[in-house]
Parts: sequence; structure tokens; C-alpha cells
Amino acid sequence: MKIYNVKIKTMADDRVIENGWVQIENGKFAAVCEGRPQETESHDIDGSGGLLLPGFIDAHTHLGIIENGIDFEGDDCNEATDPFTPQMRVIDGINPFDRCFYEAVSRGITCAVICPGSANPCGGQIIAAKTAGRRIDDMLIRTVGVKFALGENPKRFYGLERKTAPWTRMGTAAILREALYNAKNYADKLDEAKNDPAKSPDRDFKLDALVPVVRGKQRVRIHCHRADDIATAVRIGKEYGLDFTLEHATEGYLVKDLIAENHLYCVVGPLLLDPLKQEVWGLKLETAGILTDAGIKVCLTADT
Repeated sequence: MKIYNVKIKTMADDRVIENGWVQIENGKFAAVCEGRPQETESHDIDGSGGLLLPGFIDAHTHLGIIENGIDFEGDDCNEATDPFTPQMRVIDGINPFDRCFYEAVSRGITCAVICPGSANPCGGQIIAAKTAGRRIDDMLIRTVGVKFALGENPKRFYGLERKTAPWTRMGTAAILREALYNAKNYADKLDEAKNDPAKSPDRDFKLDALVPVVRGKQRVRIHCHRADDIATAVRIGKEYGLDFTLEHATEGYLVKDLIAENHLYCVVGPLLLDPLKQEVWGLKLETAGILTDAGIKVCLTADT
């Protein structure tokens, strides 16, 4: 199939094709060309001078794991029975038939990073997936990280509602530190067992999920809105040598120097929020621009 008579934004810094066409084969771009194709067929699309962009990627969503308009029956976002659940795999809770996928595709979002929620200091494993399909296994691109969360949500779910840890921001940070310490020791024992199987530790699904994290082979995505929570994310990340991003970074503009000097990526958003909780009261529509001007790599999320 061809799409022709379009202005093509290739996303390369120096290449915008004012009048061009693309060839699509097996669902992928096979050619990007200037001018008009020599031949067209009935199933080809005349873009009528419109703008053609690659599909959008939303870097932080809960597509299909919080289903549209459904209460607890379709809410599989938080396994809020244990504050630390790195062994949870978001792929096991996604319903690809939920209408949110249709809505994403219809608005040009062709790929989404799908995360567990932020009730737990660690919510589980994150995937990147295509938004078109019937079976999430076929839509899967790969596992792209583990979700950590700081700030109000763990405090509210456990301290306020259940009167158990974590009750404070200190408690949330302590849970993360203890788990990372244990995961590093577990990873070291796995390495020792390669030469001496007798030293192999008992299987621990939680720690197994964190081994790629403490070895620096998998990224941690840390939910943090307030500036002090951003600072805690940086503190813990540096203590354990983590590869991590800042998710939301709502008050990132207050600590832009800290973010920049540590060369961190920020997934900023959502930017259209009611003041539903204290940690987002500092929200500014200008945040992404402020961070970008400070030399920080930023992307936007609708957090849907």
C-alpha cells in the first residue's frame, strides 16, 4: 500500500519531505520517497496534502490493565496486597480487547509502554507493546523495566488505609533499599553458583525479577511528582547504580540542575490534572519546556 500526496515529517532533524509518498509492506514502512509514485492502485491512499507522521509512542500508560469505565472487575493495575511486588508481570493483566486500545490507535498511538500502578513501592514489570492486536503476546515488543513509586500513593494505600508500612516517605525508601540490597546479594550468589552449583540460592521470584535491575541490564522507572521525591529517586538510584528514569517529574523544574547533572530522562505528564492530591499542586504546563531548555531529555505522556 502507498500513501501519497503528503508532507512527511521523517523525525530526522534535517529531513522534512514537502511532497512525498511512502510504501507500506507487511505493516512496515518499506520506502519513503519524494514526489509522486509512478503508479497507484485503488487501495492506495491520497493524503490530499496532509501531514504524515510516524506513529506516536506513549511512554507511560496503563492501557488495558485499567479497563475503560469498569470498577474493580477490570482494574488489575495494583496488586496492593504486598507493598513490594517486582515479580508481577503487567502482561498477565492486560485486556487487549478493551476499547482504550482502539482509542489509542485511532489517535495515532501505535506503541505504548504499559506499567503497573504506583500503589506499591515496587509494582512489577513493565512492557512496551503495539496497540493493535488481539493477543497481548503477539503485540509485545519486550519487557522494558520495573516500576518503583515514591510519594503519596504508597503512603495512602498502606499507611492511611491499612495502617501498615509504608506509612511515610521514609518507609517507602527503606523498603526499596532493603529489597535492592537483598537482590544484589542474591545476584552475587547466582554468579558464584556458575562455578560452584552448591552455592546456588533458593529460588526467590521477587529477587529474580530484580537481578537484571541490580546488574544494570534493566531500567527502573520511578514514579515521583514532588521535588523531594525526585531527590530521593536520585539518591537511591546512585546508591545502587541503577539505570532509571523519572516518571511524571511534576516539580522537576524546581530541581532541574539535579536532574541535568545526573543525565536523567524525564517522562513528563499528565499535564491536564485537577489538584487531586498535594504532590501535584506544583504542576505547570511549562515543565517540559523548562527541562528541555536545561538540556534534559524529555518526553510527554497522557498517563492513560
